[in-house]
Amino acid sequence: MDLSDYAEKYTGIRFTREDGVLEMTLHTRGGPALWGTSRTSLHAELGEAFADLARDAQNKVVVLTGTGDSFLAGADPQERFDEPDMADMWRRIHEEGLALLQNLLAVPVPMIAAVNGPALIHAELAVLADIVLAAPHAEFADLAHVPQGAVPGDGVHVVWPMLLGPNRGRYFLLTGERIGAEEALRLGMVGEVVPADRLLDRAREHARRLATHSAPMLRHTRSLLVRELRRRMFDELGSGLAHEGLAILLGR
Repeated sequence: MDLSDYAEKYTGIRFTREDGVLEMTLHTRGGPALWGTSRTSLHAELGEAFADLARDAQNKVVVLTGTGDSFLAGADPQERFDEPDMADMWRRIHEEGLALLQNLLAVPVPMIAAVNGPALIHAELAVLADIVLAAPHAEFADLAHVPQGAVPGDGVHVVWPMLLGPNRGRYFLLTGERIGAEEALRLGMVGEVVPADRLLDRAREHARRLATHSAPMLRHTRSLLVRELRRRMFDELGSGLAHEGLAILLGR
């Protein structure tokens, strides 16, 4: 696998690479990234994209960021599921949900998230990175599940109680709480709060520093750092998605 095999493959992800540092920028039709459920949405594309870049031996570090002043803050009104009914749709969503987080955690090199603004939908994509940097106006929330009447079972039930602690994690998921960048720094969710106009430069500084090390060192370090996350996700993601899907189907 080479960058040329996947650089133009995805409608909502831009890839560039320099000196082993792969930048992965989320967008929707060239603007800030929005979340959807169609077969061409980020939900459909990201799991496969993580698998592609994981197979590219030239990648030594991955930088994940968004477009404009938003990381991933809202739903895309143009991206709705296109199956004939909810049951058919959920079969696909279940498969994509497994691939999304399992393939992210299977990326074999260090990942850096440059959170360039609000991450209100699937904010776990950012905080699962090894180094998390945030712009001052960034916020973190899970507005796609309980606030919308959905079970938070697609991995957020694993990530947030681990990151925030059992009680604060449950509060976060059940209330739709928004955590600002400075509070996220205090809680240990992010490593640095960086002015927005320096955020990507700072992410690149970290990436270039890491990329000076050998590929085996980087890959074995990443393997150790995500071992527990991968185990928990393997144990709990499938059942969480099943609960989410069952509640949707029973609540119709």
